Amino acid sequence: MHPTLPTSPLPASAPTPAPARRAALRAVLVTALLAGSAGGALAAAPATAATGTITGLGGKCLDVAGANSANGTAVQLYDCNGTAAQQWTVGTDGTVRALGKCLDVTGGSTSNGARLQLWDCTGGAQQKWTVTAARDLVGQPSGKCADVTGNTTANGTPVQIWSCTGAANQKWTAPAAGDGTGTPPAAPMAVAPYLYNGWGSPPNPVTIMNATGVKWFTLAFVLSNGTCTPQWDGARPLTGGVDQQTITTVRANGGDVIPSFGGYSGNKLESSCTSASALAGAYQKVINAYGLKAIDIDLEADAYSNATVQQRTVDALKTVKAANPGLKVYVTIGTDQSGPDTSLINRAANSGLTVDSWTIMPFDFGGAGQNMGTLTTRAAEGLKNALKNAYGYSDDQAYRGMGISSMNGITDVGETVTPADFQTILGYAQQHHLARLTFWSANRDRPCSGAYPNDDTCSGVAQSAWQFTGILAKYTG
Repeated sequence: MHPTLPTSPLPASAPTPAPARRAALRAVLVTALLAGSAGGALAAAPATAATGTITGLGGKCLDVAGANSANGTAVQLYDCNGTAAQQWTVGTDGTVRALGKCLDVTGGSTSNGARLQLWDCTGGAQQKWTVTAARDLVGQPSGKCADVTGNTTANGTPVQIWSCTGAANQKWTAPAAGDGTGTPPAAPMAVAPYLYNGWGSPPNPVTIMNATGVKWFTLAFVLSNGTCTPQWDGARPLTGGVDQQTITTVRANGGDVIPSFGGYSGNKLESSCTSASALAGAYQKVINAYGLKAIDIDLEADAYSNATVQQRTVDALKTVKAANPGLKVYVTIGTDQSGPDTSLINRAANSGLTVDSWTIMPFDFGGAGQNMGTLTTRAAEGLKNALKNAYGYSDDQAYRGMGISSMNGITDVGETVTPADFQTILGYAQQHHLARLTFWSANRDRPCSGAYPNDDTCSGVAQSAWQFTGILAKYTG
């Protein structure tokens, strides 16, 4: 039912509404791309590695000053120029190397303000780094972030370690260790907040990506135009409009999208298409239009309550999965406090359909004043039990095949989901390795300038901009 932080020396820095549109919040997760291990001197780069630029504040590059490979040479921010001084090799051993030497913290210090330098690779802890899903470059053993001193983009600005704050001068885009191409693994699609272009004032996804490190968005909603033809909100064309522009923009900035079919309002393809083959064809049109890696089927209202529509959807998804090997398929459904109605899950299991995540929407339970973090984990346990019963899964298999799709702020029935509740959800997801974390919606992930409006442009609770997204962006699986 979908209806700045301080760093270094810095100060803190459509048609009618779609009420009750629940989202699916699957954990965007890049587990640590770099593993740490101490050992003896390291001469050669690790065999499994990726090489390329590491870009940071203002789109500038992490650079070895003067392209000098001498021990102690400062590491700085500089215009990207394609030289060897900006070619960094990220290895699965935790090292980050340039010019044959390692990224190192001066003196092995763990203090705020300690400068980064180039040094012979020794295997020491101060030469171990982790790139997180939120695009932090975190050093060992300090647990602190590589930070552009003073938040300035001037060429030659030194880079230091500083307590991690989530600010833009600590965000880095690095090659991904292990694939040799610099292409991040697919795991970040797990955390993908809903983004809706249908009305109000949709945020610029790049603003959210830069602020939080999130890379994926669940783009809502693909509906029927009254026939078995997929369109955005049942009215906007698949190509040439604002939705395709959003997809192009997100991809140009290193991310991707998961189109969501359904939601609470409007004509559903699942109901309008009169056969499973026709519905599969409608899904395939969208997959082909964008070359998708994942889709979300958000079954609510009449599309969920009708047994014929449920079976049609199950059969169509079996066809789509067979025709698109590797495509992630997420199914999002409602729930009560003890877990979801199990009819669709059981129908899918009996028909031989497995999906990458069964995701529940744990809100709109009714009544204010409830602890929504606690209620969410209670409902998730009910989902786990439903999957165990339907598929014969172990606890671990069930957890890894499920997700949570919350709603940030004030829900349609007056519940309040706070940033603290999202921390509870994050902790639960980390503990059990959930497959998906999402929420309705990125549009709402900002403070209200006045009284809480019913227009999905803000959350209605005390928060900083993109705070809910930023919490989930810390998910590491």
